[in-house]
Amino acid sequence: MRKNKVSPEKPLKTSVDPDEMASFSRMADNWWDPNGPFKPLHKMNGARLKFIIDNLCELFHRDPKDKIPLKGLRILDIGCGGGLLCEPLTRLGAEVTGVDALERNIQTARTHSKKMGLEINYLHGTIENLVLSSNIKYNAVLNMEVIEHVNNQSEFIKNCGAMLSEGGIMFCSTINRTFKAFTFAILGAEYILRWLPKGTHQYSKFVTPDEIQRWLKDASLLPRPCIGMTLNPLKNTWSFTEDLQINYITIATK
Repeated sequence: MRKNKVSPEKPLKTSVDPDEMASFSRMADNWWDPNGPFKPLHKMNGARLKFIIDNLCELFHRDPKDKIPLKGLRILDIGCGGGLLCEPLTRLGAEVTGVDALERNIQTARTHSKKMGLEINYLHGTIENLVLSSNIKYNAVLNMEVIEHVNNQSEFIKNCGAMLSEGGIMFCSTINRTFKAFTFAILGAEYILRWLPKGTHQYSKFVTPDEIQRWLKDASLLPRPCIGMTLNPLKNTWSFTEDLQINYITIATK
């Protein structure tokens, strides 16, 4: 697997929010605890992983029933955290690079992947520095539950798009800026049910579908319509829906 370093030289306008980094730093050691602060992502992982696999197989003409249907595809996971998506995608044959601005996340991800016997290229750095330092392009870029935690969101999307090869695909999932999202994702998840630590999300950073579609177009990408994601509290499972009021996901091709 080809590896590259994220150079700190000549940085672009950074998307990293120091307050967000401090919040995630306090949780970094708990990424692989299914009942810890990242429990919502563990619950969501099955649905979003299937969405990624299905779309990759469709775009690159792969059989999803194969043991390693993603063999040879190069995937970049921006804001990879502890590697919750990097590991299953690697098992399916992809060459995965995970990048995170928080060094403790990368340390956690590296330690866990070694325990699992997986070869994953984890890099501590930012998308801005990666754009400047690497000439590697990727078949797919993952931007999953990240954009609501960064500054300079439109530029962040452009830089993510710059890492795509021609014919590549970007996956974006985030939270809509609506009263319903505020009620469920902040009041409900953080203050009432306490699924997440207080302050995990900032309402002002939630992104509307119109905004993300515009930013994807500004990045010279072709976005598809957004698809809603909803949690069934009784079954404790995620599914896809037409309702975009809270969580949603979209893809865009280059």
